Amino acid sequence: MQPATCDVTLTSVIARLGGKTADLIEGVGRWGLFTRDMARALPDVATWGRLAFVQMRRVGVDSLPVALFIAAFTGVVLALQASYTFTGTVPLYFVGTLVAKTMMLELGPVLAGLALAGRVGASMAAELGTMRVTEQIDALETLAYDPQSYLVVPRVIAGTVMFPVVVALAILVGITTGWVTSLWLLKLSTPEFVKGLKQFYEFKDTWFGLFKSATFGFTITLVGCVVGLSTRGGAEGVGESATRAVVYAAVLILVLDAFWAAVLLR
Repeated sequence: MQPATCDVTLTSVIARLGGKTADLIEGVGRWGLFTRDMARALPDVATWGRLAFVQMRRVGVDSLPVALFIAAFTGVVLALQASYTFTGTVPLYFVGTLVAKTMMLELGPVLAGLALAGRVGASMAAELGTMRVTEQIDALETLAYDPQSYLVVPRVIAGTVMFPVVVALAILVGITTGWVTSLWLLKLSTPEFVKGLKQFYEFKDTWFGLFKSATFGFTITLVGCVVGLSTRGGAEGVGESATRAVVYAAVLILVLDAFWAAVLLR
């Protein structure tokens, strides 16, 4: 390869890296400005207060069937896999320990969060994206409505408040189905399951899972709103925004899960 060709190639690589870095910095700045504008809209309770209850029903109540369905079968699988792993080595009542710990600390919040990222995040991105490309948001601004107070704040508050409620019910269902599976398929008595349930329980197990789910709810709804409001390009752009919202939210959930485990479980 000639020196001139090497120089051109190196220059092209540096230019691409510089462009990607600039795009990343611009994206971080855009998210920061968006969060700042949302914080400034919080005092406008008269606008977002009533709408928040509507969003709580959509984000929380309407999401219960999906979250509880996933939690129910997760509890069954955990109980069966625990019994398979413990056979001949660990007392079977530890099935209760594994089911409870895993549902409260990890699978309850994370699986519910990933499922709701697909349902809630994509829905919000598509809804707001459609409003953006059809100029409905421009009409709101013309009528002196702040899109942050009217569209963003109610959704983010609803997600932050209702996700812990949904996850708490999902955890309860998962433990219940694990208990029923232990009774019917593993021939484990209720006192034995409860003994394992209580064996290593700490109050941290409860608040850690609920706290994580609140941060997941905040993240999913914020991502859905940011991506939705930045939609461009008509119907195709709306579809791309819905896809990006799910991908971004799922990645951030896993990153947050690892972060909170490292910070709060040490």
